[in-house]
Amino acid sequence: MSGTIFIISAPSGSGKSTLTNELRRIVSNLEFSISYTTRPPRGSEQSGREYFFISREEFERMVCENEFLEHAEVFGNYYGTAKCCLREASARGHDLLLDIDVQGASQVKHQAPEAVSIFVLPPSREELERRLRRRAEADDDLQRKLLGDGARLFNTEAIIQRRLQTASHEIENFRQYDYILVNDRLEESIDTLKSVVEAERLKRSCAALSAKDQSVLAAAERALRAPMMRQVETILATFDVSHFPAVTE
Repeated sequence: MSGTIFIISAPSGSGKSTLTNELRRIVSNLEFSISYTTRPPRGSEQSGREYFFISREEFERMVCENEFLEHAEVFGNYYGTAKCCLREASARGHDLLLDIDVQGASQVKHQAPEAVSIFVLPPSREELERRLRRRAEADDDLQRKLLGDGARLFNTEAIIQRRLQTASHEIENFRQYDYILVNDRLEESIDTLKSVVEAERLKRSCAALSAKDQSVLAAAERALRAPMMRQVETILATFDVSHFPAVTE
């Protein structure tokens, strides 16, 4: 299969969705992979837009026939990225963007070692918690508008704490990724993410590099895992991850 796979992973609340949406808007020939799932549609969800909704039997058939780049069972439902998404993107001369968790990223890298992986980090645990609380407040406001002021709201505090705990575990996997992006200032993060995609494309190109191309490569290289280690170590400390091995790269 030709075409580059770009994997983006991040703890919930790191701003990954905003980054991927902006990347898709400003970078051409980059397709977003829609996952397959066995869970039923929610609200106004439509098959082929948010997910491809299929039966459990169909999903298991696809697994047996090795049709997935990655898949997992979460809370009793299957989720997966089909290889056909990459084939179809490649046939159009496009690259493929995957928004998946660390487990899925590991599976994709096993099948496609040449895939480019990017891990998005919040600037600190405190900032992540602030973002999660803002999101929870917005969700509560929306629920009140839809169901009335007397509606029974979600246990937002429990959800926030669970997501913070999950984030602490997810960031342990940062060493599996090629690039590290700290999403502190949104515009700068978008520029860096764009540079990574463009730099990886330049590496595949046989064309002579212009001064602008060299600048793009330099910007992307600053986001490689090794140059980011000192900043990552500072962020890890805010998540109380003193049990991690010392960062030596």
